Amino acid sequence: MSAEARCADHVPQPKPQNASRDIVGADLDSIQERGWIEFAAYEDFPPWSWEEGGKLRGVDIEIGRLIAEDLGVEARFNLVAAGENLEADLRNWLWKGPVVGGRVANVMLHVPYDSKFACRVEQVVFTGQYHVERVGIAYREDAYPEDKPVPAYFRFDTVAVENDSIADFYLAAFPGGQLARNMRRYPSMAAAMAGLASGETKAAMGPLAQLQHGQNDGIGVHTPPLPGFGLGQWTVGVGVHFAYRPLGYAVDDAVFAAIQDGRMARIFADYGVSFSPPKLR
Repeated sequence: MSAEARCADHVPQPKPQNASRDIVGADLDSIQERGWIEFAAYEDFPPWSWEEGGKLRGVDIEIGRLIAEDLGVEARFNLVAAGENLEADLRNWLWKGPVVGGRVANVMLHVPYDSKFACRVEQVVFTGQYHVERVGIAYREDAYPEDKPVPAYFRFDTVAVENDSIADFYLAAFPGGQLARNMRRYPSMAAAMAGLASGETKAAMGPLAQLQHGQNDGIGVHTPPLPGFGLGQWTVGVGVHFAYRPLGYAVDDAVFAAIQDGRMARIFADYGVSFSPPKLR
């Protein structure tokens, strides 16, 4: 299906007009002339992006550095808090700017890609797709010595989830609310994995990369079939302001080259995360 057909029933959104360069970002030539590029990345989001001992760490941080190196510039990062939804994050950090404080970045990392959503948010170019994330289940191996747990097991066994996450919504909607009494909600996936490790629950459900990052001895992780789960996997890439398509092309080329030559896989391996590349061009 063509992009035109897919977006045929969409009403165009207003685009920012007469905005200064510090509001809408910078074009590729200006970035290379000044010698640095700024990335927006989510704060407190291991294994993707976080600060530890005054240093930035994470898969997304290394991907930003990789992109900057390919463009021949320095990578700078702005760790931002997640907003109420992705649309708000893109508005705040890519094309308009937050109401109070802060500024837009040239590139936003870890942007989930969905073709219908891309039709709605015309101010952003979605590109540089670098990973396919999946929902998985982590479990205590001593609690499941033979069969690995699937959602139906949580009618009897406790399971940790991040509050208001897709795993939370999926399990809460399990037919008849059968799992609700055994769900334990935590403020973050890292906290959920800590709860699992300490024996507060027998299992935890969430994005595979976050499960693997919190995995330690005695904890297994798998990705079972999830019946009726339409969001069981999604592609992650970057976002760039719509006015700077040459920058988007350059970023996409850098990501594509890193996937092909193995640099991307090495970044994921360094953080103990399974790399699942999207379909290449």
